[in-house]
Amino acid sequence: MQALNRRALGALPPTVVGPSYERKQVRPGIAHIGVGAFHRAHLAIYVERALARGDANTWGILGINLLDTDRHLASALNAQDGLYTVTEMAPDGSRAHRVIGAMVEYRYAPDSPNQVLARLADPAIRIVSLTITEGGYLIDDRGRFKLDDAVVAYDLAHRDAPRGVFGFLIGALALRRRAGAAPFTVMSCDNLRHNGDQTRRACLAYAQAFDPTLASWIAAEVDFPNAMVDRITPATDPARRAELNAMTGLDDRAPVVAEDFIQWVLEDKFRQGRPRWEEVGVQMVSDVTPYEEAKIRLLNGAHQMLSYPAFLSGLRGVDEALREPLFHDYLRDFLAQDSAIWLESLPGMELESYERLLLERFGNRAIADRLDRLCLDGGSKIPGFLLPTLEACLANNRDARRLAFLLACYDRYLRAGKDDGGTPYPLREPNAMRLLKPIIESNSPLALLQCTDLVGPRPAADARFKAQYLALRAQLDAQGARATLAALPKLAV
Repeated sequence: MQALNRRALGALPPTVVGPSYERKQVRPGIAHIGVGAFHRAHLAIYVERALARGDANTWGILGINLLDTDRHLASALNAQDGLYTVTEMAPDGSRAHRVIGAMVEYRYAPDSPNQVLARLADPAIRIVSLTITEGGYLIDDRGRFKLDDAVVAYDLAHRDAPRGVFGFLIGALALRRRAGAAPFTVMSCDNLRHNGDQTRRACLAYAQAFDPTLASWIAAEVDFPNAMVDRITPATDPARRAELNAMTGLDDRAPVVAEDFIQWVLEDKFRQGRPRWEEVGVQMVSDVTPYEEAKIRLLNGAHQMLSYPAFLSGLRGVDEALREPLFHDYLRDFLAQDSAIWLESLPGMELESYERLLLERFGNRAIADRLDRLCLDGGSKIPGFLLPTLEACLANNRDARRLAFLLACYDRYLRAGKDDGGTPYPLREPNAMRLLKPIIESNSPLALLQCTDLVGPRPAADARFKAQYLALRAQLDAQGARATLAALPKLAV
């Protein structure tokens, strides 16, 4: 099997499409912090398309990772000259394999933080993009930046060699301001409502602690566009990696698999310039809010609604769950009756078609997305993905039993440690354990519902919803998730 690196580009297997541009001529204009599977299957794809047009050679990607857990990926990307394969899987079983060359430089920040700062301070870098997960923005439930975070405190005390994303962003902007250079645009690519606004809030709070005059300069000079991003991109475990490499005939240590669907709606706020993304499939808009709201409430909301009930039932694959009428119809009803009723169709996003497409995408066997990925970090996801829908239902006196069922399943998931068949699982809540630990340790069945940071004040104050939640929580313990879901339409409360 042929090792993937720049020497392999001239003799790729016939089923693999390589870069159509001269990679040696491309220079980085975008620095991306948080090089994971989603970035490599989303933003990097759009940059690849722009480079293929032949007029974007100053818009290559400088990839940057910050975390200790990224060391293995860093080793792979350095060995492969930043190259990797993306395999796109369609619901009908067809697939396409591509080598992506857009990342023309890569840095692992823990090995050389001062060099990464210097690269970010280079005026040639005009956009710094981020995929750092929902919890990585360190915004608490009251919208305040967590200045007491340990990494933030460290970075403020070690400004020349930071560890965290805001230490690098603000440190680099400080160097640019000192040198009289223009700032870069900061572009979030995370599944976070108003992600640009959230990024701006976090950056300004950190900058205020760093240097108030710098904070004022950032507020006036730096753009933070909001964006809606969408592509299902499962994690690549060793078995999947071997499967993908067998398909491509390449020895790729960092392959990515993704569905064939891809979407990016982006606010056009780039004073320092950008690639001509509107020519390669990006929908450039003046206000991304309605698109963002629709995607988060529907796709991300449906993912959360499926996650814990299906996982507790003993299922492990998203597509496996969608093949069961019980779970398929539960999601269909959530989308149509609980969530989409509060939204309006948008250009390129007609809601009924979008709902049907979501169910098709979730059922894509070739993608084989995993339920444990959806269960990860629920304490950070539920407030953003489901709480607005729950609030709307309760404020309008709608029966919200499906949402009560989901929260009851989440409570059981937090406390049980094993699914309904007795299979144990680890609790992976990297960003919300401060909120969840008291719930887990409580003997009260209402502990989760009374956590206003997680679900807001309305659920515990709504008599019908509270009664539904308690009845469903008891039923889950007695009968399990599958039987409880099957009986949900007959719930008497």
